[in-house]
Amino acid sequence: MKLGINALGRIGKLTLWHHVGRKYFSEIVVNTGREIGQGLADLAASIERDSTYGRLGNYLHGFKGGRMIENLNQTEGTMTINGVPVRILRESRNPKDIKWKENGVRLVVDTTGVFNDPTADPDTRAGALRGHLAAGAEKAILSAPFKIKQQGLNMPEDAVTTVMGINDEDYIPSKHNLISAASCTTTCLSYMMKPLLDQIGAENFLSASMVTVHAATSSQKVLDSLPKTGATDLRKNRSIMNNIILTTTGAAKALRLVIPEMKEIGFIAESVRIPTSTGSLIVLVINLQDDLDNPIKRDKINGIYREYAKTNPYLHYSDEQNVSSDIIGTPFAAATIEGTETHTRTATIRVNLSKIKGCSAMEPIMIVPVTQAVVYGWYDNELGSYTNMLADRTVSVAEQLV
Repeated sequence: MKLGINALGRIGKLTLWHHVGRKYFSEIVVNTGREIGQGLADLAASIERDSTYGRLGNYLHGFKGGRMIENLNQTEGTMTINGVPVRILRESRNPKDIKWKENGVRLVVDTTGVFNDPTADPDTRAGALRGHLAAGAEKAILSAPFKIKQQGLNMPEDAVTTVMGINDEDYIPSKHNLISAASCTTTCLSYMMKPLLDQIGAENFLSASMVTVHAATSSQKVLDSLPKTGATDLRKNRSIMNNIILTTTGAAKALRLVIPEMKEIGFIAESVRIPTSTGSLIVLVINLQDDLDNPIKRDKINGIYREYAKTNPYLHYSDEQNVSSDIIGTPFAAATIEGTETHTRTATIRVNLSKIKGCSAMEPIMIVPVTQAVVYGWYDNELGSYTNMLADRTVSVAEQLV
């Protein structure tokens, strides 16, 4: 089976790295939609080197390294990477015009970060995710959360959001043609929430919140620049090299698609961008209704994660003292729990029942024991965590294509 990759940004390039190493697909067809530099040799140089992860040869073969790209054919747009045939399509950027069918591609991973609306028509002038299906692909996997632009529209029946190892069973091959692999942050967050929900019970969660301290992304500016016409967030145009920048995240909304129990829990998600190339951190704060005689302590929280990590390879638990660079490249680690920094505190809160609509209790004040827990989870938002798990999702979809 051949794999199609649309675009070679950060996730697209690293997806290519993964699959030329994994060698599940017999050929990889990459669409750049334009010529790169002076020709195929310049594209090969960009693929082979990376400022964050080093050279492709070292990634694949460690200290042996070596040149991984050969047999360049500028006219045909072909090359061999680590023995895997790779074809480069350079004509079309609109998904519906990409020659997937002519090249025998049934499965496409779209890593543009642009075509995120599953309701958009394939003939939309600016292009749409469904355009891949119109161009001959049978399934399209999106390396980002779905984002429906028109208010009032529901998620199409043939679209589904999954995080590998959390809700795989939600994907039905005969029904779903558009599959979102959520985001790096949602992936990490789901592995921080799921074990606790399973063991403590969603009914005991009063509220939860998270902040992701997130590495820079290519949507940010190296130096200050003028905002586009109509822009509302001026901070996005400030230099990521020199600033800590407050921004937003859609992790809370996406998490409800992956873990339905979250719909019943008040949840807030925020994001802070920092001047690093990769390696991010989620600070999760949860409030639990508890028992004063047997309150939840940090050992119980850590024990839940430690046991879950024994059976689920995507969750890592660590009792070491890590920093962000330690997590870069860690394979298939959706989240690495920093167990040394888990904290809990149990106290009582006073609830004024007279302020609750429809409540006519004799005693207006109720004393409720509440435990607040803080959990830290690391994730490599590019290669180690997200891209590797996206690749597992891709292979699992390919295995079910008939």
